[in-house]
Amino acid sequence: MSVPMLKKLHLNGYHIVQVNYGPWRVCTHSDRLASFNSREQALAYAATLPAYKARGRPVANDA
Repeated sequence: MSVPMLKKLHLNGYHIVQVNYGPWRVCTHSDRLASFNSREQALAYAATLPAYKARGRPVANDA
């Protein structure tokens, strides 16, 4: 049984991930945005996106 290989980079708040020599994926914490054949393409795509900042949950005002 083989151990999965994981390569992970971060740019502008996005994760650029490759698992087992598969496609490079640009992701947020909860969503996959795109897949690319090369790391350079994935990094270029992530660089063109606006900076990602996780949002908190909205709070209801009970006053």
